[in-house]
Amino acid sequence: MPLHLLKLCVGIDSVAELRRWTLLRAQNNPGAVHAHVTRMRPSRAEELLDGGSLYWVIKGQICARQKLVGLEDFADSDGVRRCALRLDDEVVALAPRPCRPFQGWRYLKPEDAPPDLDAGGAEMPEELRRQLSELGLL
Repeated sequence: MPLHLLKLCVGIDSVAELRRWTLLRAQNNPGAVHAHVTRMRPSRAEELLDGGSLYWVIKGQICARQKLVGLEDFADSDGVRRCALRLDDEVVALAPRPCRPFQGWRYLKPEDAPPDLDAGGAEMPEELRRQLSELGLL
């Protein structure tokens, strides 16, 4: 059974902005694998790479995910060990779920992960989805 990671998406205000940023990085680095760098390597790597995703918290809600395709250890220019979370370029919108801020990343069990948006929910404007979720109507 896959395991997921949960991470704050700092500096991004919407799923649409995350998609644009991911697309821009792919266009500027053709053939490169999209990655998010973190200080610590997840100890449960095998479970994460068995179909897991990185779930993004944007403006206080879990609302997007990207499939994890690999983990790569490296040392930065100062010699500090880091881990690159290699991600698929596709950003999948989710049924928004509130989430309090935290530092670093957290493991997320599959049963605790919000579902992907169905076709009807994906057509709704993101800000409206966010407001309805905050009111407890989604």
